[in-house]
Amino acid sequence: MNQTWLTQEAYDRLKAELYQLVNVERAAIAKKIQEAREEGDLKENGGYHAAKEEQGTIEARIARLTQILKDSVVGEAPESSDTVTQGMVITVELNGRETEFLLGSAEMADNTDLTVYSPDSPLGTAIMDVKIGETVEYKAPTGKTFTVKIIAVKHFNG
Repeated sequence: MNQTWLTQEAYDRLKAELYQLVNVERAAIAKKIQEAREEGDLKENGGYHAAKEEQGTIEARIARLTQILKDSVVGEAPESSDTVTQGMVITVELNGRETEFLLGSAEMADNTDLTVYSPDSPLGTAIMDVKIGETVEYKAPTGKTFTVKIIAVKHFNG
């Protein structure tokens, strides 16, 4: 099971978005589709096709949010330590450059400029539970191997 760590704020925001999509947007798009159907020939009805595409987007987002909320662990970000864990801001040296990112879910960093890496990504998997100062290697989906040194680990304030 792939758990997603979320702050209470992020969980509440996603739950509110899901409520809006299910209880307001879904009904609105159904009405648009019905109105477009009543216009006649569906083959050449641009409004109908646009509404059906929008419906698909809404339904996909509903499914994604439902899954995230179902698999989420809600709580405060872990306190800063010397070990990489989900929900923390990590500073690494990668390809000779220092870079900072959040290790967690993109949904929890909605109001920040931080890049987010999933703990299930090749980089996330490689650095999970690694201590500051340690160096690890991981293989990217392209097949290229990268060396990563953990520089700092800190509490996420999102």
